[in-house]
Amino acid sequence: MSSPTETGHAKTVATFQDLIAFCTSIGASYNPSNPALKIPALNAQLTAANTALQNVKAAKTALDNAINARDITFKPLRSLATRIVSAIAATEATAQTIADVNSMKNKIQGRRAKTVTKSAANLPAAGAEPVRTVSTAQLSFDKRVDNFAQLIATLTAEPKYLPNENELRLTTLSAMLTGMRARNSDVINASTAASNARIARDNVLYHNLTGLVDTARAAKVYIKSVFGARSPEYRQVRGLRFVNKPLR
Repeated sequence: MSSPTETGHAKTVATFQDLIAFCTSIGASYNPSNPALKIPALNAQLTAANTALQNVKAAKTALDNAINARDITFKPLRSLATRIVSAIAATEATAQTIADVNSMKNKIQGRRAKTVTKSAANLPAAGAEPVRTVSTAQLSFDKRVDNFAQLIATLTAEPKYLPNENELRLTTLSAMLTGMRARNSDVINASTAASNARIARDNVLYHNLTGLVDTARAAKVYIKSVFGARSPEYRQVRGLRFVNKPLR
């Protein structure tokens, strides 16, 4: 479903197409000296605008697909971390190693490594706004990758971690980490491409003087100057609104 902002961009381009139709219907009397206002130039600008809109849609679809693929790749991580803790706890690994692995699991799952103790000293006074502490969830994808990498490093350093289950083996975990990094990079790259597509669209539609909106306004002014403010030709285009870039 298109956002109101994207709908606004499409409406601007559709209105520009209406303007071209009216200018074309005027016939030979529509003869501006400005090359940018001539019918072929207007049609070329319309084509560029439609291409820019389509490029934004394609880039957004690619970004959505990349996000979905990353979500699928990361989804097993929370339950897998719990299984890893159980697996190493069943070995003869030291209590400290087990504690380190459990700490990594808590970070991956967005839990506090240590419980924050509430006391009278840090409770808000009656009627006061509660104090907001910095979240230790660390649930950003970059952080989850980093924490999972640290978990694997801890397991690798423990010679007693030799599970028989394939999904818990270090080779499998390392392959999963590689996939997580790749899917996270895919999202970053797709996000950059989507941002660039929006910038290109905005240049085509809203660039000062050369953008579609300013061209449309200039064409309306030309028609008004040639035929008059009360002419039927100008009345055809007077109600066509071309506004600056919609607010996000």
